[in-house]
Amino acid sequence: MIDRVVEFSARNRFLVFTLVGFATVAGWWSMRHMPLDAIPDLSDTQVIVYSKWDRSPDVIEDQITYPIVTAMLGAPRVKTVRGYSDFGYSFVYVIFDDGTDIYWARSRTLEYLSAVQAKLPRGASSELGPDATGVGWVFQYVLVDTSGKHSLADLRSLQDWFLRYQLRSVPGVAEVAPLGGFVRQYQVNVDPGKLQSYNIPITRVVEAVRRGNSDVGGRLLELAGAEYMVRGRGYARSEDDIAEIALAASPTGVPVRVKDVGQVVLGPDLRRGVADWNGTGDAVSGIVVMRQGENALAVIGRVKDKLREIRQAITTP
Repeated sequence: MIDRVVEFSARNRFLVFTLVGFATVAGWWSMRHMPLDAIPDLSDTQVIVYSKWDRSPDVIEDQITYPIVTAMLGAPRVKTVRGYSDFGYSFVYVIFDDGTDIYWARSRTLEYLSAVQAKLPRGASSELGPDATGVGWVFQYVLVDTSGKHSLADLRSLQDWFLRYQLRSVPGVAEVAPLGGFVRQYQVNVDPGKLQSYNIPITRVVEAVRRGNSDVGGRLLELAGAEYMVRGRGYARSEDDIAEIALAASPTGVPVRVKDVGQVVLGPDLRRGVADWNGTGDAVSGIVVMRQGENALAVIGRVKDKLREIRQAITTP
């Protein structure tokens, strides 16, 4: 057998050299385009349905997790459906058959989720998780301020409102999850004694703040052949704007405002996690999650290039 192979190769040298050339080019191309990762992604095709509602786990299980799980059981090519209920959160993992396209699976999940949305309680919100897997955590960074001029709240605002969106535009990045720091929010610290003295329920304060932080549009006003748009500007841009929202009127006709029953401050939201940097204390961090099927090494390189571009733009006067 070996003699015949050698004889055939000797008589067809051009064909052998051509095949060797094609094999060399194919090997070089495969080496250049082969996805590289530290851990092989052997996970199933799954879609995560994330729901949020400020209720206890047993109530969320009955009114959110159970309806979504029962609706997903009828989706095509679904292998397993798992539901988890926590305080204020619900996670439903829809696992499909092997070989199912991830975006086809997400389309079917969204289709069946839209049918159950009307049955969910008022105030509950549901959305699909990122198109990634459990091994998609490919890069993590930390924001460090050596000058000491910026607080953890400032760094978290920079992460949430600037850096996060810049990195999400990088090809291959599915999600950028923030971690650490303090999320800023307007807080109304109500005095129960003042509410009782004015005979104002706490629900009226909540509704007044919600209605007082919005813009409204009116009709057009025609003057001298020109049209002018009538608008009501009501977005709150500072603590004073919220403090001036009217709640009710006293018997003498004097308006009772938010600042009359409490204090409006800019404070941190409840923290769901803490990040530490080399034992120096709290830090603001970000986790880059890769899309399913992407080349981890290439995504990490693009993320590093984007971070260098952002750093250069920030430091350049």
